[in-house]
Amino acid sequence: MAFDKDTIIASLKEASITDLSDLVKAIEDEFGVSAAAPVAAAGAAGGDAAGAKDSFDVEMTESGDAKVKAIKAVREITGLGLKDAKGLVDNVPSVIKEGVSEDEAKRHQGKLEAVGAVVTLK
Repeated sequence: MAFDKDTIIASLKEASITDLSDLVKAIEDEFGVSAAAPVAAAGAAGGDAAGAKDSFDVEMTESGDAKVKAIKAVREITGLGLKDAKGLVDNVPSVIKEGVSEDEAKRHQGKLEAVGAVVTLK
């Protein structure tokens, strides 16, 4: 049987999130692998790597009083739909953007803080 990646990708596009989650678990079990990001390796690099950090996570720790404005800002930054953006704002602390440059992280921080949110860069 030939491996047809286009057919697999088309199938994945039609799958629900639950189906995709089940697929990931099945692949992890079958092949003895993990889809989790290797976090331990980043910590093992030592203190020098922290000084030369080139990617940042933008985390909203408080949404502020203007939740609607915060949701709009999150949608603008992430491109998420209303429900997903509202979920991030309602369930703070939430990582809004991961692995972005320092300039981009500061731009996002400024947008969120302008609407009253409290943001940290990690």
